[in-house]
Amino acid sequence: MGKIRVRKETGKLQFDFFFNGIRCREQTLLEDTPQNRKKLETFMGQIDREITQGTFDYRKYFPDSKNLQRVVGALTKKAEQRPVAGGRTPLFRDFAEEWFLENEISWKTSYQETVRGTLDGHLVPRFGDMEVSRITKGDILKFRSTLAKVPNGKKVGLSNDRINHIMTPLRLILNDAADRFHFNTAYTGIKSLKVPKTEVHPFSLEEVNLLLSKVRADYRDYYIVRFFTAMRTGEIDGLQWKYVDFDRREILVRETLVQGRVETPKTPGSIREIQMSGPVYDALQRQKEVTGHFGQFVFCTRNGGALQHTNITKRIWYPTLKHLGLKRRRPYQTRHTMATLWLAAGENPEWIARQMGHTSTEMLFTVYSRFVPNLTRRDGSAFETLLASRVNGGDHGE
Repeated sequence: MGKIRVRKETGKLQFDFFFNGIRCREQTLLEDTPQNRKKLETFMGQIDREITQGTFDYRKYFPDSKNLQRVVGALTKKAEQRPVAGGRTPLFRDFAEEWFLENEISWKTSYQETVRGTLDGHLVPRFGDMEVSRITKGDILKFRSTLAKVPNGKKVGLSNDRINHIMTPLRLILNDAADRFHFNTAYTGIKSLKVPKTEVHPFSLEEVNLLLSKVRADYRDYYIVRFFTAMRTGEIDGLQWKYVDFDRREILVRETLVQGRVETPKTPGSIREIQMSGPVYDALQRQKEVTGHFGQFVFCTRNGGALQHTNITKRIWYPTLKHLGLKRRRPYQTRHTMATLWLAAGENPEWIARQMGHTSTEMLFTVYSRFVPNLTRRDGSAFETLLASRVNGGDHGE
């Protein structure tokens, strides 16, 4: 049974649990408060259940963890089972269906639909009539290669990221089958395809002000909140009035909108409190007059229903960018924009990470720092200034 503990060195909460005989400690940036403990204990309970059911995916919860290599190594060793002793093993289609039924209770509805679509659209058509123990590494690699040639709209071939997501259920199914029927899994030594880093194209503050001044009036407050909170699309579209605390000037991120349904956030770090800046506070006060009587979503349709982000993007976002002559960028760049503005303003990196729902500050400095001049200076001038003040006639410490 996992626990939520306090790391003495930092005073911050951490996950402490065993997985495949390995003790795993995962740090967070959350202070030790009853509220923070409660929300982390919820996720700890979910992790415990998935470990018990054999569905726990370490990468899903802790994608940047330093423990990953250690944990994956243990899983690979465990998968090296003895060969099947004479008997036959189930067909892939039958075992995959059993695996799905056993695990769907621990998945969110959106993930159930994603896995179901992967099974029906890709895995069962290719491997359905094969015994799970007869699927070879060559079969897997050939299948992956065919995905790179699947028609995808105007393009030929799925992206590496999409292919990796299709391959994940296949890996889990084959590894589970190997564990149950005692054969060597074919899914050994197959690494995920490399995925290009996310392109970050933040807006300048001048561009933000221009866009906010020209965007359609009924969406101005929506984009003010979006730009100046770094909320993800599902978080702002799923924001409800019960999670807006005007007294404390906080937005509580507790739920997100996924395919029109309200669900819990994907990771523990995503549950957070965002401090309202002045423009955000004012925008939400104005929005309260418009949608507060519906009692649910902060930003919604005329009837109080949930927004459809693809509709807003096509009708509002891209036409506004085109009209202003601004570079075409995905709405997610509003989140990147706020990160760079916070950094440029000199805010504490740990505070920024908490506001954005990151579990560490690593992403801030690897992804965003190049957009912030005072953090990316490499000409040595800062050190020269230090030397001048401390050595050349300056303070010698005497």
